[in-house]
Parts: sequence; structure tokens; C-alpha cells
Amino acid sequence: MTDKPNSPITSLKGLLPYLRPHRPLLALWLTALALSSAATLFFPVAIKHLVDQGFSRDGDIDRWFILLFAVAALLALATAARFFFVSLLGEKVVADLRKRLYAHLIRLDMGFFQETRSGELLSRLSADAELLRSVIGSSMSVALRSGITVIGSAVMMVVTAPRLGVFVLVGIPLLVLPMVLSGRGVRGASQNAQDRLADANARAGEAFAAVHTVQSFAREDFETARYDSAIDYALKAARRRISMQSGLTALVILLIFGGITLILWSGARSVVSGQMSAGTLTQFVFYAMIGAGSVGALAEVWAEVQRAGGGMNRIGELLARTGALTAPAQAHALPAGELPIRFEDVAFGYPSRPDERALHGFSLDIRPGETVALVGPSGAGKSTVFQLLLRFFDPQSGHISVGGLDVRQWPAADLRGRIAIVPQDPVIFAGSARDNIRYGDLDADDDAVIAACRAAEAWDFIQALPEGLDSELGERGARLSGGQQQRLVIARALLKNAPILLLDEATSALDAQSERAVQTALEHLMRGRTTLVIAHRLATVLKADRIVVMDKGRVVATGTHQSLMAENGLYAELARLQFEQSAGAA
Repeated sequence: MTDKPNSPITSLKGLLPYLRPHRPLLALWLTALALSSAATLFFPVAIKHLVDQGFSRDGDIDRWFILLFAVAALLALATAARFFFVSLLGEKVVADLRKRLYAHLIRLDMGFFQETRSGELLSRLSADAELLRSVIGSSMSVALRSGITVIGSAVMMVVTAPRLGVFVLVGIPLLVLPMVLSGRGVRGASQNAQDRLADANARAGEAFAAVHTVQSFAREDFETARYDSAIDYALKAARRRISMQSGLTALVILLIFGGITLILWSGARSVVSGQMSAGTLTQFVFYAMIGAGSVGALAEVWAEVQRAGGGMNRIGELLARTGALTAPAQAHALPAGELPIRFEDVAFGYPSRPDERALHGFSLDIRPGETVALVGPSGAGKSTVFQLLLRFFDPQSGHISVGGLDVRQWPAADLRGRIAIVPQDPVIFAGSARDNIRYGDLDADDDAVIAACRAAEAWDFIQALPEGLDSELGERGARLSGGQQQRLVIARALLKNAPILLLDEATSALDAQSERAVQTALEHLMRGRTTLVIAHRLATVLKADRIVVMDKGRVVATGTHQSLMAENGLYAELARLQFEQSAGAA
């Protein structure tokens, strides 16, 4: 966040690229705006002739009332057209902005999401973007219309009654000056209020995402108090903004009506003395009222512009955020055929923990078609190997290559397209079972989906769902058990059919019967593929071609189950502890 926010006009210039694709709609809006402004400014002229001639004995009152109605009809039609075109313009521009912001955010690196709460991002996509929609679809139109009307009214007042018009020209700067002087304070208060509301939304989003944990610990009251505190903080910031805007509004109204009273007093004396006709004074008064109303509208719109400027500042900061991962300067042809994997003296620490190394001089060669298991205590760096292979992060030193090509030279999407992963914590989207499985291959037909379900031992329970593959699974797969969720994720990875397979304790949530069936399916899947397995349950790696034992970010031993047990090192210790726990549980 910037300590010194840009001016709202500077901030809102960032919307210009989103306005350009909608030039025809913009032109229609400006045309309707010009017609409605012209009708508004012509109204007092018709009133003048109605007063001076329509009420005279020889005047044609019907003709002037017909003219007045025609002006009103033009004003009504032009105003309706202006509202329609500018509202549609606002919707389209903000839709484009939201699309671009979401597309930008979803491609940022994992480091960004580790330091930014998802609730705050959702607030930028919703609340801040909604402010901009209000400004473009309403406030911008009101501001431009009011600006034109103020200038037109001032000119017509000078033409109608030069002496009184001079008073108006002197008074306009007195009305504008308070808005300009208070602008920075209102802008800062508006951005602070929006930031506090984003914090509250982030707090709520975090609690909803972990509602199972919240309720299992009976922490509903605690979370409610935390959210209430965040909302109260946001309310306090909003109260400060509202107080500043209210004071500004009161000052502007006082100056407007004080000026109108002075002008009416001077004009009335001129009518009494015969220096001005009643119709001329009426025309002048109408222009004064129109101009005063427009200045008041500008004061209110300026407050909205201040808020939208703060929102655009935040959105602009997100759009300007670049990922830590650099794209290859030149796209390389994807390696064909076998894809060996190599880690060479890799050192890495997470951006959120820069002083703590997750890997130290890590080296590992994996042959095509080989199954390698990574074993070690928690914090050994096993998951970090997966994170780096998927290029969610780049190591601080060392090299990682796939297919003989450094992963930095692969387009990230192409690299990840060659890798299927089954995470330890299954990720289920709110949608149907078919949609969740087809996430592995969006072009797969139903036969392929069903085959993947059968291989993952998921077909029986999917058939038992109310609508089979079309059954909605709820948010985060709430309608499935943990084991069912895991088997659905395995089916997704099976459907992807990638040459590299990453299994992060893929059978941890399964019962013994399902584990045996899924393990058989995974063994068939692993044939001919390069497979890395993170295993906490050593029984799942007994058939691995090679077991790599890790501790504190380093490789401490490599071998088969039998050879590692014979060494009587860390692996043997982990195996004994696990087998003792299993025996105790039995």
C-alpha cells in the first residue's frame, strides 16, 4: 500500500484502457448527455418568454407552454438515453476490469498467495470494483453533466444579467475551493475505510474456510468477536470519512444558498426600479438554481470519486504486482519422449521464511519410468521437492531439469501439463462429480471419466450418489467422506494421464480395503511413468525402485527397503516407530 495516495483523477486514469474498446457506447452516451444538457439550459429561456410574453394581454400563452412541454420531452428522452448508455458502459468496463484482475491474480506465484489473504483479494474484486462501477455508471455522468451545466449556467447568467453574472463568477471559486482543499483528507479516509473493510472480509473468509475447525473447538463466539472487532474498526474509519464529507456538504450548501439570497436581493431591487424585467430575473434565478444544484451535485460526486480513486489505487497495485517467477525469454520446444528429472545442488527457502532453508544442497537424479519414494520426518523438505518440481517457486541456487531442460526454460503451463499430482489433502471444487474428475482433462469423454473412476475405486460410491456423476458435491466436497474425496482426486490424476506422477501420501485417507484396491490401480498407473511418492506410511513404498531418506532438507540415505533397514539409520528408526504404533493400535 502506498503511504501517499495518488490524486483521484490520476488513479482513475487507469480506467482509460478499459473505456477504449467501448468507444461507440461512449459516443452515444456523450450525445445523449449533450442533448439533455442543452435542454436543461434552454429551459430558463422558455420560462423567460412565458413570463414576459405569455402572461401579457396580447401574448400567445399556448405556444409558449407547448414549447416548454417540448423541451421537457426532449430532456426526459435524452436523460433516459444517457442513463441507459452510461449504466451499460459502467457494467461493461467493470466486467472487463474484473476479468483482467482475476486473470492476473490467478497466475501470480505461490509466494504472493502466502503473504496475501484470499478474503482481501475477494474484496478488491467485489467491493473496490463495485465502487468503480458506481463511478463510471453514475457518478461520471453526473459529474460531466453537472460540470457542463455549471459552465453553461454561468455563461447564460452573464449574458442574461451581466452585473448579477459577475457576482456568480466571483462566487464559483469560493464553492470549488473547499472541495479541492478537503480532497486529500477525504481520499485518505476513503482508502483507509476500504482497507479496513477488506480486512474484515478476509477475517470472515478465513473463518468460513475453516468452519469445521471453528465449530469443533466451539470457537463460534471467539470468531464472532474477532469479526465484530474488525467491522467496528472499519465502521470507525467509515465514520471519519462520512464526517469529513458531511462537513464539506454543509459548507457548500451554506455558500450556495447564501449566494442565491444575495443575488435575489440585488435582482429584486433591479426589478422594482424598472432596470430589469420580471422574466429576465426569473430566467436568471432559474440559471442560478440550476448552477447551484449542479455545484452541489459535484460536491457529492467528488466524494464518490475520492472513494473510487482509493479503490483504483488498490486494484492498480495488484495489477502492477509481478510474479517472482520469470517466463523464459525464448520458448523452447518441449522435449519428446522420456522425461528424466534432475535436482542438482538445490538450495531453497520459502519467501515467507527467508532465513530458514527448506533444502540444503539437495541433489537427486530420477530416471524415466522410475518410482522414487521420499521418506523422512515432518519438515524434512519432501513437499518442497514437489513445489519446486511444479515450479511454484524457483530455488535460490542450484538447478532443476526435466527432460534435460532447466525448468526455467519451460513455460510453466507446459511443464505442469506433463505432471499429475494427488495431494495429501484432497481439493474438491463446488460442482458435480463429473466436473471435478474432468478437471484432469477438460476434453475427456464420459467413457474416459468412468474408466478413471473404476481405476480409482470411486465408481461404486459415485453411482450411489443421487444423480451419479451429475451429483453436486457441495463446497470443498462437503457431501463426500474423506476417503471418497481422495479417490475422486485420484480419478482426476488418472484422467490426466501425464508422464510424471506425484503422489503425496495418496492413500492416507483410505480404509484398508480401498487402500489395497487403489494401490493396485496406482501400480498399474505408474508403469512407464516417472513417479515420485511422498510416504509417511512406509508400507506404501515397499515396492519403490528407490527410497530417498530426507532429513532437514538433505538426502541422508538412498536405497531399497531391505538395504536401508540393514543400515540401521533414520529409515530403520522411522520404520520401527511406525510398526510399534501399528502393533499398539492393533
